[in-house]
Amino acid sequence: MQEDLKVAVIQSNLVWENPIQNRLHFIDKINSISETVDVIILPEMFTSGFTMNAEAVAETMDGETINLLKELTAKTQAAIIGSLIVKVNDKFYNRLVFVKPNGDIAFYNKRHGFSLAGEDKVFTSGTEKVIVNYKGWAICPLICYDLRFPVWARNTEDYDVVLYVANWPKPRISAWDALLKARAIENMSYSIGVNRVGLDAKNYEYPGHSAVYDVLGEQITTIEPNKEQIEIVTLSKSHIEKHRRHLGFLNDKDKFSLEV
Repeated sequence: MQEDLKVAVIQSNLVWENPIQNRLHFIDKINSISETVDVIILPEMFTSGFTMNAEAVAETMDGETINLLKELTAKTQAAIIGSLIVKVNDKFYNRLVFVKPNGDIAFYNKRHGFSLAGEDKVFTSGTEKVIVNYKGWAICPLICYDLRFPVWARNTEDYDVVLYVANWPKPRISAWDALLKARAIENMSYSIGVNRVGLDAKNYEYPGHSAVYDVLGEQITTIEPNKEQIEIVTLSKSHIEKHRRHLGFLNDKDKFSLEV
């Protein structure tokens, strides 16, 4: 078990429906990280922006982006996390990939399609909650709109970190701030949110507000809104254990069954 986990959060603009340019952009971003880190987190749909034009930008699990991530994780010895559009047979998924330095890949398909934008009509909904074990840390990766559904994120697995990659727009950013903090408090885990910045082709504005909260809901990052920025933060296993042991809130959680 590794006591500390060093995480690099990349808050970035995205080029609309242009995987080639986005790949080049994130190569530069990742190569600019001079410190040794354990995990690098990119936004939701980091190769395309939040598009419903899935056929135009979809890739496979042995496509260019996945192969690039494998190369970058091998080079940096850091796991890389982000979501992209993946096609499997005739179905499209908004899929978060967790690529480890040894080439292993865990993935999570977004459970809650954003119906306001018609995502639920284009993409197949995921049915499995995923906990990734990495360097002795249990990590629960989720995607954007999932943040509004606390039952799906409820910490019944004793995970250490819940994280969200996102394209969360400006008009509802106060909800992002509040819910991201709430997920940390109610689950007694670190809560990480990585949101994009900039305008997309639909003229939606994304202000960032990427952040990391500790188990008490204290923000431990200083990422500026509306700005491309990389911030590195260190998570502490002893911080989690100390407060869970002292407060014991998770011991009193309700038992429930979840239908999917």
